Amino acid sequence: MVKVTVDGIPVEVAAGSSALQACEAAGKEIPRFCYHERLSVAGNCRMCLVEVAGGRKPVASCGFPIGEGMQIFTDTEVVRRARRAVMEFLLINHPLDCPICDQGGECDLQDQAFGYGADHSRYRENKRAVTDKYLGPLVKTVMTRCIQCTRCIRFSTEIAGVPELGGISRGENLEITNYVEKALTSELSGNLIDICPVGALTSQPYAFTARSWELKRTDSIDVCDAVGTNIVMHARGAAVLRIVPRINDEVNEEWLSDKGRFVVDGFRRRRLDRPWVRVDGKLQPASWQDAFSTIAMRLKNVPGERIGAIAGDMCDAESMMALKDLMETLGSSNIDCRQDGAKYDTSRRDFYIFNSGIAGIEDADALLIVGTIPRQEAPVLNARIRKRFLAAGRGGFPIAMIGAPNADPTYAATVLGAGPDTLAELADGKLPFADVLKNAKKPMIIVGHGALTRPDGQAIAKACWDLAAQVGAIAPDWHGFNVLHTAASRVAGLDLGLVPGARGRDVAGMLDGGVDVLWLLGADEFATDRIGPETFVIYQGHHGDAGAARADVILPGTLYAEKPGTYTNTEGRVQEAFRAIMPPGDAREDWRILRAFSEVVGRKLPYDTIEALRARMKRACPVFGAAWARHATSDTTPPQAGSVAMSGDPFHPVIADYYLTHAVCRASPTMETCSGIYVHPANQAAE
Repeated sequence: MVKVTVDGIPVEVAAGSSALQACEAAGKEIPRFCYHERLSVAGNCRMCLVEVAGGRKPVASCGFPIGEGMQIFTDTEVVRRARRAVMEFLLINHPLDCPICDQGGECDLQDQAFGYGADHSRYRENKRAVTDKYLGPLVKTVMTRCIQCTRCIRFSTEIAGVPELGGISRGENLEITNYVEKALTSELSGNLIDICPVGALTSQPYAFTARSWELKRTDSIDVCDAVGTNIVMHARGAAVLRIVPRINDEVNEEWLSDKGRFVVDGFRRRRLDRPWVRVDGKLQPASWQDAFSTIAMRLKNVPGERIGAIAGDMCDAESMMALKDLMETLGSSNIDCRQDGAKYDTSRRDFYIFNSGIAGIEDADALLIVGTIPRQEAPVLNARIRKRFLAAGRGGFPIAMIGAPNADPTYAATVLGAGPDTLAELADGKLPFADVLKNAKKPMIIVGHGALTRPDGQAIAKACWDLAAQVGAIAPDWHGFNVLHTAASRVAGLDLGLVPGARGRDVAGMLDGGVDVLWLLGADEFATDRIGPETFVIYQGHHGDAGAARADVILPGTLYAEKPGTYTNTEGRVQEAFRAIMPPGDAREDWRILRAFSEVVGRKLPYDTIEALRARMKRACPVFGAAWARHATSDTTPPQAGSVAMSGDPFHPVIADYYLTHAVCRASPTMETCSGIYVHPANQAAE
């Protein structure tokens, strides 16, 4: 630690810290534009000037290293005049767009011009104009407003790993551009909107929609993947208008995937807002009483073993708990939360979660990725892997992949092979990377659903576990066996036991004629034509997607923005989301629908409030009432290998189109546009 004095206040900061960090430790506010805590230091805006005792001129505090006994002054006349001059230069060419700029009310330049600028301008010449750049359908550019802070360049290069932005020319002719006019190819491009300190980069879908002070803010959790990104929903009236990230250093830092950010315009489209009942082959609107009566009549004389339920990928834990309880009261053990058919051993929790924690990636010193493409399945988590890769220096954090030979993970990774045979070669020490894992102090293995959704998924999971135990990745102080899920509801579903009972049928068994009545709770991600024509289907959900099209009765549920709910992310962290808006029409919270129906069939569930339901969840699975902690164990007993032997077939990606992975995405015009540009460009060109 180094002792310095800031405006007479003694502070201790870590050696190697900057003067700006020392000032913040002393509680002093230092204005800045180019400096960002998670980006490299550029030192080009000069707004963070401070005075150092013994110095002949103010210094840029963001890049000025501290020394023992240094005295720093943040509010002298010299500093005030210097900051005023810097602000005057910044405003020379900046347009007076504040009344029409979407950054209004959230603009760092506005705030700092008010706090540190002058009340007049001495500049009389014409302002320069800069051509706007095309960055795709998500980020809108007004480059005349750009102050060349280069945050966007550093983010795209360092965090996103897609170096598509840069500067051309020099001096007053400098422009930030993407060189070749094309859409940005990062799944994290929306974060450019957040880090831009002015209105040069704003949200294209949100343009001219609302002002920040008009919006009600609600904390929530992103359910577009299994990372559990912390978000804030901004709503006005009955609609969520935008979604922005919320800082959580343990999960997402301050980043958010493009899908989680821009899917918002799908919230109100293709919504189910009333019950429907199929009469003479056609769906007709109905009342709740009629819908419940129709289901109750169909369930009469149907034995429990002929009733089944499937939970979807975006369900909250409360609704899954209620669904499981309802199935148990009906005498059914046919329940499953694995639409994709993934295979897990659920006898121990560390067999199916990301044990080291997402932040634990930064502690690992070698990484093996098996059957997953993190860039598509969990972009925010992939950014954490890249962060670790950059922190260690090229070659300092060795990464290898099995499967996905053509993927661009945004960091250097060696592709060892295409399928499970490579795991056997690693276990036998036939590949050089086996020694890399053995010599690492904290090796990590990430297993994805490209490996687990196969018939031999359990055998592959066991092989990965055995390899982890062999190389020392499972120890009392480190658990490097990690499963990367793709569904936000999956870990909570497994925790609550939404898997078939002793004689129960899984998803495949239920779809292939194993049940007479099938209850779909937001389940759309499978081929509904597999459901036999004689099966009576109840669809409970919020969007009119594949499941609703096949249903005999539709019960309108609520979207994650319209209800309080509990979600467990891939690392097993339990997080709570809150209601941002009210649901449309007659839609109701999913657990309330199940509770109301249970009373109609005379099998009343034992809770009337969400607090009572959550108490039931804690009794069923204590993790819902416990603080999260990283898993560590000395028990290397492997998971069950299952009944299917490991084959040599190569792994295949589980996501065909990143932008259209669930019903809300498919209802979103923005996501449809992105799919056309990034995934199916040939089809768009033909149109």
